[in-house]
Amino acid sequence: MERRFESRLDEMMEQAKVTPELLQGLLPRLTQFLEPFLESLREPEQRQHAVEYATGLISGLERKTGEGIAYLYDQDRQGIQKFIGQIHWEHQPLLCTLAAQVGEELGESDGVIVFDPSAFPKKGDKSVGVAMQWCGRLGKVENCQVGVYMAYATRKEHAIVNTRLYLTEDWAKDRGRRKEAGVPESIKFRTRHQLALEMLAECGGDLPHTWIAGDDEMGRPTGFRLELRALGERYLLAVPSNTLIRDIESPLPEYSGRGRPFKNPFTRVDKWCAKLPEDAWTAIDVRDGEKGPLVIEAVKTQIRARTETGGTGLVEVLFVTRERQADNIYKFDYYLSNAEPNVKLEEFARVAKAEHRVEECFERAKGEAGLGDYQVRNWIAWHHHQTLSLLAAWFLNKETRRGKKTHTRPDVSATTAVDRRTNRCAHADEPDCFTLSSKHAVAHAERTSTLLPQSFT
Repeated sequence: MERRFESRLDEMMEQAKVTPELLQGLLPRLTQFLEPFLESLREPEQRQHAVEYATGLISGLERKTGEGIAYLYDQDRQGIQKFIGQIHWEHQPLLCTLAAQVGEELGESDGVIVFDPSAFPKKGDKSVGVAMQWCGRLGKVENCQVGVYMAYATRKEHAIVNTRLYLTEDWAKDRGRRKEAGVPESIKFRTRHQLALEMLAECGGDLPHTWIAGDDEMGRPTGFRLELRALGERYLLAVPSNTLIRDIESPLPEYSGRGRPFKNPFTRVDKWCAKLPEDAWTAIDVRDGEKGPLVIEAVKTQIRARTETGGTGLVEVLFVTRERQADNIYKFDYYLSNAEPNVKLEEFARVAKAEHRVEECFERAKGEAGLGDYQVRNWIAWHHHQTLSLLAAWFLNKETRRGKKTHTRPDVSATTAVDRRTNRCAHADEPDCFTLSSKHAVAHAERTSTLLPQSFT
């Protein structure tokens, strides 16, 4: 594990220490939390299924599928499965409400919107959008579905707020597969970057921000960076190590007096870094926790990047970080930005860190809220599951922050919490035995506790 992730894991484990009392009233709070999201669902039965499904997503079920969630409630599986995969209800209003709520609770004027594709390996060729394409989770081209996600990060917290399923061009043109998977006729082929721009137009106004960030898949195309520039957005986007750049701040080759003056040649960004003297790097403390300093080194310069067509791009800032790993080898990350050249290294580092933090959002959503635990094939089922999973992840986010704010007495044991619970009647619609996912921070008892309650009312 890389050092930066080890240190962050230490912070997260420290935050995971809570008393079981914090779990009391969890399910009623979940029901209340979902109320503003479910206002767009017309039928009471739909709203009830949404609550049940979200409850199952944050439970300790090993596989959080519609079938598994139905059995959690001792129900026939068809009701919930039809709600997820057959009944047409609009998921987009729920995601718009999510973005607005996240912006209101976490919003800061210099917030960071992050776009990040995430892949889900699949078998067979029937699931909507599945194709041989790059799967970052496996680090290779694999049979998978890819969602493009929009996240929001500030100093307060970070959360995923929207998503789009990516259809390859072949998929988008295949009428037979589209019909079988229920892809709406209005859905046309869109690149991953176009999907990101659609989400920005839809939700960007609800998320106070100064920056747009993304991984090297998002930062690679010149066109995406130009689109953001045209929208008046300021970006810091990762780019691959083989990106060709021309350093416009380095001294120019000596002019011979004939022909056009020489320009610095284009060179790979990793080779440009290799030639830097040691004193070019500046140490920056990027830790926001209490475990001591976590230092990276950074450098910036103005450049022009080579475009995909062989042309020369507009002036951008190249920002590079390096961090020494456990094996004493440096890990480099490369970014391009249209920000003013006088932006401080510390600010660039903050934004780059926000982009990395989104990986924690995916870990939370996949590990705690069943983001990838679906067995659905059609268009609406994928979007319904994803939407409710993102809502469940945001609820757990709120619960974690609630736990940090709640003052609990150190002498209250878990056993006391369980005993106190027996004097209250369980909610009529709750499963008989509900266990929160053990991966969620709220589910970790303090080391001084001896027993974790099995159900929370």
